Amino acid sequence: MSTVRTFEFGDNSFADALALKPATRVSVCVPCRNEAATIGSIVGQIRRTLVDVERPWVDELLVFDDGSADATALVARQAGATVVSVADVLRETGPGVGKGNVLWCSVAASSGDVIVWCDGDLLSFTPSYVQRLLVPLLVDPSVAFVKGFYERPLDAAGEGGGRNTELVARPMLRLLFPELAEVRQPLGGEYAIRRHLAEQVPFAQGYGVEIGLLIDALRAVGTDGIVQVDLGVRRHRHRPLRELSLQATEILYAMLVRADFNRSELTNPANVRVDERPSLCSIESYRRR
Repeated sequence: MSTVRTFEFGDNSFADALALKPATRVSVCVPCRNEAATIGSIVGQIRRTLVDVERPWVDELLVFDDGSADATALVARQAGATVVSVADVLRETGPGVGKGNVLWCSVAASSGDVIVWCDGDLLSFTPSYVQRLLVPLLVDPSVAFVKGFYERPLDAAGEGGGRNTELVARPMLRLLFPELAEVRQPLGGEYAIRRHLAEQVPFAQGYGVEIGLLIDALRAVGTDGIVQVDLGVRRHRHRPLRELSLQATEILYAMLVRADFNRSELTNPANVRVDERPSLCSIESYRRR
């Protein structure tokens, strides 16, 4: 049984990727809700080093504002991003909720052949996150999905990251989808996907989106079409333990459905988002546009 491999960077990997870049349009999409404190730095770094340069890595830099109550949209726009209100995307399909809905909307509203996602609350962001996610897709046409992995150190309050990763997602992957057992950060928010794959798969609306996309990518392109890359260290805002139960439930639901458990046999607790956005290629208005 084959498993997902870790992409090995060579001495010329970045130069080779940049030489091939003109053939591929790249969109970086950042989902945000109340991230005014961090989004300016993320957008500014991408703009200065990957967009406004002689040989750009990124053609389109979009921030998707999901109803922020703070100055997220203003800060992102001033830093150089195009800001898209999630509520304005594919209005004819009705409203959605959750991070998965934002990612689904980002595919619909962007134009790149490749989409790179980075979370908007990162404290450790560097442009190399984007570059390292892009390299395998630019140099290897067989790769369709790239997951980032990293170390997640304790924050100043002693809170650690990756609790749902190690206690929920990875054990369940080993049991239900062993081909994905070696994926180190299956729930991580930094990853990249080819548009043709993103258009084919559904998006869980809540916190099940990352694990759902990973499993659906496995079924669509196999382990040969998925790689993971080392992004170094990731620091972001940690959630308290009491908030993780809801996340874990949504993650487990997305996994069980994809392991062919009947939806009607699974209880849907209150406040848990289990609805999914359909594949974009099934949306007539998206296909026409």
